[in-house]
This record gives sequence, C-alpha cells and structure tokens, in this order.
Amino acid sequence: MKILVDADACPVVSIVERVAEKYGIPVVLLCDTNHVLQSEYCEVKVIGAGADAVDFALVGLCWKGDLVVTQDYGVAAMILGKGAYGIHQSGKWYTDENIDRMLMERHISKKVRRSKSKHHLKGPAKRTAEDDVRFKESLERLIQKLCGKSIL
Repeated sequence: MKILVDADACPVVSIVERVAEKYGIPVVLLCDTNHVLQSEYCEVKVIGAGADAVDFALVGLCWKGDLVVTQDYGVAAMILGKGAYGIHQSGKWYTDENIDRMLMERHISKKVRRSKSKHHLKGPAKRTAEDDVRFKESLERLIQKLCGKSIL
C-alpha cells in the first residue's frame, strides 16, 4: 500500500506526511508546475500543467489497495473503481456507498453555478485546527483498518 495525494493546494499534506511516516507507508505527492512541493519523506512528482493532468496521473499511478487523498469526487470515483481507498481533506471516506450521491451533488451545484439565477452557493468555510484534528484521526482510523490493526 502507498498513499497518493492530489497535492495541488491541499491543506493536509503535512498531516499525511507525519501520519504516513509514523506507519512506515510510502507517500507520493502529485502536483502541477504551479504548486511545486518539497518533502524529506514523500516522493514528489511534478506533473505538467494542464487541465486535470494531475488527476489523470494520480489515477494512473493508483493500484488496488492504495490510499488516495483528494477533494475531487471524480478522482475518488475512478480510484474506487480500481479497488483503492479514498479520503477527502475533511476526513470523510469515499466509499462505493456514498460516491454516487457525492457526484450527483457536485453535478447539481455545477448546474446552479452555471444558471443565470441570482442564487449563489457559498464556498467552503475557512479551515480550522479542529478540521486538521478530524482529518488526522480519520486518516489514522482508515490506515489502521487497511493494515488490519485494531482501531483506537
């Protein structure tokens, strides 16, 4: 198992790095040329800029049993189809049971944004320290589950 991170503007990269190092799991950070990252623990792959280039590279590198960190529901659906596991930066796990609903909500939101109506959807709330704690705890629970260890 390895952890792949859709690292373009991802607020939880350092958390993933610390948790993965604790469990001895290799990590690959994927970013485009606009978000070049450095890490002493993780392998960093810089993917050429282009629409969805990082997303497709991530899906191409993903195999059954891998763990993917992404906020993109489309990427999550593709990695689930490959037998991988996914987690959102909020800590929510992507599953076969919830991905269809999430994709439908994304579709509806996109239609609302494109409409000429005056309804505006709010963006996500500002990230808090509690969000980071929630993500870390959820990531550790998922890793423990995948490694067959008892969940604390």
